[in-house]
Amino acid sequence: MRSSQRGFSLIELLIVVAIILIIAAIAIPNLMRSRIAANQASAIASCRVLNTAEVTYASSYNIGYSSTLLQLGPPASGPVSESAAGLLDSVLASGAKSGYSFAYVPTILDTRGFYNGYDISAAPTQVGVSGTSYYFTDQTYVIRGNPTGTASAADSPIAN
Repeated sequence: MRSSQRGFSLIELLIVVAIILIIAAIAIPNLMRSRIAANQASAIASCRVLNTAEVTYASSYNIGYSSTLLQLGPPASGPVSESAAGLLDSVLASGAKSGYSFAYVPTILDTRGFYNGYDISAAPTQVGVSGTSYYFTDQTYVIRGNPTGTASAADSPIAN
């Protein structure tokens, strides 16, 4: 008697696995590029939010720009004040968001001890993984980008 076995042969299973691997090899790089593009868009949006928060801080408290990003963040408890203005979420106020780290430097100290300028630099936390471009903004509210290294006021403005 001959028994009838049903199922897949080893060759058929290997073909299926090979097809899945080919599809994954095509899809994963596209996924990484999409993630980098999303992180870079988030960094640009965060620079805009930081500019808006600085303008609001300066006009609300009439003491110039903040001396740290934490001053723009939410208060731990109680009402907002010049030391915790509640203009940023706690994530962005900490200086890191969506694969980018933000460095804040107050500039142009006047005779009253108030800052009349600031520099903000955004750099990918892992170049090529979380982002590829660097960004810079200051009290001019122009966001500038550099695809090869740290951005500065000398770089070209990004397109809107």
